[in-house]
Amino acid sequence: MNSPNFRHRIARHTPFFYGWAILFSAGSAVFVRNAAAALTLGVFMFPMAEDLGWSRTLLAGSASAGGIAAMFAAPISGYLIDRYGPRAVLLGAALILGFTTMAIGWWITPISFYILFGIGRVIFAAPIQIGTGTVVSQWFIRRRGRANGILASSHSVGMGLMPFFAQILINTVGWREAWFWLGIAVWAIALAPLWFLMVSKPEDVGMFPDGDGDAGELESPSGEGAQEDGPAGAVEIEGWTLRVAMRTPTLWAIGLTGGLLFFVHASVNIHQAAFLRDQGISPTVAAAALTSLAAGSAIGAIFWGVVAEKIPVKFAYAAVALFMGVVALMFLTVNNTAMAFIVATLFGFGLGGLLVIPSVIVADYFGRRSLGAVRGFVEPWVGGGQAAGALGAGLIYDITGDYRAVFPMLTAFAILAAALILFTPSPGKPPTQVADNDPMAADD
Repeated sequence: MNSPNFRHRIARHTPFFYGWAILFSAGSAVFVRNAAAALTLGVFMFPMAEDLGWSRTLLAGSASAGGIAAMFAAPISGYLIDRYGPRAVLLGAALILGFTTMAIGWWITPISFYILFGIGRVIFAAPIQIGTGTVVSQWFIRRRGRANGILASSHSVGMGLMPFFAQILINTVGWREAWFWLGIAVWAIALAPLWFLMVSKPEDVGMFPDGDGDAGELESPSGEGAQEDGPAGAVEIEGWTLRVAMRTPTLWAIGLTGGLLFFVHASVNIHQAAFLRDQGISPTVAAAALTSLAAGSAIGAIFWGVVAEKIPVKFAYAAVALFMGVVALMFLTVNNTAMAFIVATLFGFGLGGLLVIPSVIVADYFGRRSLGAVRGFVEPWVGGGQAAGALGAGLIYDITGDYRAVFPMLTAFAILAAALILFTPSPGKPPTQVADNDPMAADD
């Protein structure tokens, strides 16, 4: 079977816009990446520590180590996505993630666990994160917000279901075999959609973003995009190269904004359960509040995605930041079960926007030409913010013996992020650039 021609025929004869099939395929990848999620590791923490005699700090350190490695892997992933296409990178990522997940139960020493789970964390945060957001933003322009919202909701569903599935496996076959079957699930869910359905961009199958036949629709909301140069399938995709984009204050501001808000995100996500326990909330309710946070993020992702289509994207981003800042302060009012669920769900609702808007604003501002490479530049800021947030909130607790000083700081960071993005101008149209296959190229 000639796969490219096969996918071309599917795309041309699908009774609906083929971008929705792309979104389904990308959604399968973000769903299964939760095999390497911190919440999934959390359900293995107790049985592995008991069986192996390892400390929980040792086990949790694998996620931190993988997150740091992902900061360096993100720019490489972005370059590879632009060079070889999201399909090739996502297929490779899913194959490796499935194998490393299965292998954890076979080869279990501290070093091997850090290598295998660390690779999973790199895949979670770099190629799948960047690749799925890139391909969805290639296929959608006018409906980019809601498409990325649905993509983020797929992640949120996986964030809720994958740990639950892992716990069932642990209860049924034990933690070693649970890792094996979790890896099989990664392959079973993601490989077929990525292989048979994924196409890197609509021009590869003679189509236009959003299913529009008018080349004028290739313009992004900020003026970047592709102009027709011949029939459909023969268009020049314009936009910023990474090298030129890095000269704009806009890209650096977007990176810093993301770092500040993911500091807020990680501080709450990682320490929420412990904070609720300190407030007298039962362990069961504290754990269930994490599920309500995931549910809130699934709903919020779609809501904020639609908002990003209705108003200028930087206003949507600022609104997300301010919403998260207000809810962060609301954690100080939590003293019973009802408030625990309300505040956790509201924070998840804001987090849903944080999972969507960064992808949209990068694509809207810098176009589709080198989208993977530009995303690869932004993602390390996210990883840095997450690492600093987890550590910073923990240090404040260790010094003061209380989390309560954390939340006003998070509100201040959120306000700073909102102001930063509001006062950052759009980069406008890209300068004339060398039309070659190097996403770093520029007319220097």
